[in-house]
Amino acid sequence: MTFLTGIDHIQIAAPAGSDAAARKFYGELLGMEEIPKPENLKARGGCWFLCGSQEVHIGIQNDFTPAKKAHPGFTVQALEQLKSRLQEAEYVISNEPPIAGRSRFFTHDPFGNRIEFLEFNREE
Repeated sequence: MTFLTGIDHIQIAAPAGSDAAARKFYGELLGMEEIPKPENLKARGGCWFLCGSQEVHIGIQNDFTPAKKAHPGFTVQALEQLKSRLQEAEYVISNEPPIAGRSRFFTHDPFGNRIEFLEFNREE
């Protein structure tokens, strides 16, 4: 029997006091819509965003260490335009070979967490 039906959300850790930087990167730069956190969780800090029908939760971690290997992989349209936008904002891009019909690259969020962006190639 399969119990899992999908992914509701992912959580990405961030240091205390980083809400504004998270809103700038995930909200303004990547274009995710911020959604309200439940009242009982607001005091913890952090912020939540929509990514398609899933949520991305930026959670505050007191002993924060950035994720250097583990990472979310976000699917995008206009991968090259996003890459240029990130480079203009002075984020370092790591180009990677395509995999299984997907072009991709990595960067790091403002807190040093590894982030992957992928675009499905239509011609394959």
